[in-house]
Amino acid sequence: MAGFLFERNMHSIAASATIGRGTSLGQHCVIEEAVIVGENCHIGHHVVLKSGTRIGQGVRIGDHTSLGVRPLRARRSARRDLNLNAVLTVGDNGLIGCGAVLYAGCTIAPDVMVADLTTVRENVTVGTNTIVGRGVAIENSCSIGDYCKLETNAYITAYSTLEDHVFIAPGVTTSNDNFAGRTRDRHKFYKGVIVRCGGRIGAGATILPGREIGPDALLAAGSVLTRNIPAGEIWAGVPARFLRRVPASQLLENQ
Repeated sequence: MAGFLFERNMHSIAASATIGRGTSLGQHCVIEEAVIVGENCHIGHHVVLKSGTRIGQGVRIGDHTSLGVRPLRARRSARRDLNLNAVLTVGDNGLIGCGAVLYAGCTIAPDVMVADLTTVRENVTVGTNTIVGRGVAIENSCSIGDYCKLETNAYITAYSTLEDHVFIAPGVTTSNDNFAGRTRDRHKFYKGVIVRCGGRIGAGATILPGREIGPDALLAAGSVLTRNIPAGEIWAGVPARFLRRVPASQLLENQ
């Protein structure tokens, strides 16, 4: 253990945990069984790494963050697909903010930033070079692509797909339940939203369950989307309707 930048008597570290050279720990960290932390990481104060969590090289983790949290299922929950043996993986050079909670069973690619107070649930993948902003919530079973940007307090509902280069402005709300919590029939129809490559959503917009925003399409701020948006179109209003085509200068291929 020589050369490590921490003292085990300051922490609770399982004997089966592996911590790479050059990694530093703040005070009072908890590192459980079979955790692997790569080299040259910086782990803040009061960080908890739950059993089996995998942390890559050069990762920075903020204070009071919990990684690899096991999902809970309420007695009334419709979910039956929890994998209690799943682990959290954080790729190389990741940045994880203070007070973030990342669940077991999600995979964070290299060079991803997950900001303060963010929650990423189980069965979620986040692609490389994506930024997940402060207070964002990504529910279970979502796929987030490469080079996306999800800004402060966005809510990504379960079973959603965001492809590469998607932009989500602050306060966006997505939904996946047309029955609003009533009747057992709703369990057969849960469906998240889909935002295709280069799609953008303005601040405070709301997207109803199962709606799709096409490639390079834009939903304007404050809109409520009740229908699918074709590729390259701008929609606005409540309910949102076609406004005009996206200018050529704003298309992803021209950036």
